[in-house]
Amino acid sequence: MSRQDPTSSFFLPTSLGAISNSSEEMSKTVIAKYTVNGEKFEIFVDADGAYEYITGKKSNPIAVLQAEEIFEDANKGKRQAQEKIKKAFGTEDIAKVVDAILKHGNVPITTEQRSKMTEEKRKQIIQIISRNSIDPRTNAPHPEQRIENAMHEAKITVDPFKNANEQVDDILKKINMILPIKFATAKIEVTIPVEYANRCYGLLKQYGVKSEQWLNDGSLKAMVEFPAGLKVEFFEKLNNFTKGSAVTKAL
Repeated sequence: MSRQDPTSSFFLPTSLGAISNSSEEMSKTVIAKYTVNGEKFEIFVDADGAYEYITGKKSNPIAVLQAEEIFEDANKGKRQAQEKIKKAFGTEDIAKVVDAILKHGNVPITTEQRSKMTEEKRKQIIQIISRNSIDPRTNAPHPEQRIENAMHEAKITVDPFKNANEQVDDILKKINMILPIKFATAKIEVTIPVEYANRCYGLLKQYGVKSEQWLNDGSLKAMVEFPAGLKVEFFEKLNNFTKGSAVTKAL
């Protein structure tokens, strides 16, 4: 998947009455393109709306469109044949087709938008690594700032369009030479007194309950498993919920 900065303005077909002809509206309209087995599929989209959809701030692909049409050549107003759309995307549902074009095609974005996307993706990657990893020397979580510093030192380049999880493995290999790091999970057995058991059950579910047992006195005994980087956070919340009365044991 690739993106490029917008080029000069282009011709909007006069037959597309739904598209405003004002210079302001035209400046916001770009063509998103996608090619499948040599067939071209193009759509007119609002530049800002497309950016928000790609980054997850918008959820309705139709709202991004400036014209509810799939084109073979958008500049010429040449519509794509329905049978070719069905063959390429497995559906004629315009929402699903637009979603695929926006997520996998070529959508022009500005340099500023690219920078924002890169920074957002960088933060996602740092959070993923911090939540799931520990320092093998101390078994303590790595703070996000430490991971960010290691990425900067290793001159990590983040792809703003690639899924954050898909980039983690390669990044870990590079920063591991600078920062000892290991992905691990924590298994904790927790016993919660009866007066806090019901209140804490939801908290335990959030972190991943693997087994649970309600004891005769009404207290709750459970085993939770979650990324090791969340241990400090988990214990802080547990102690807050139970006023320090929960009994825990690492497994």
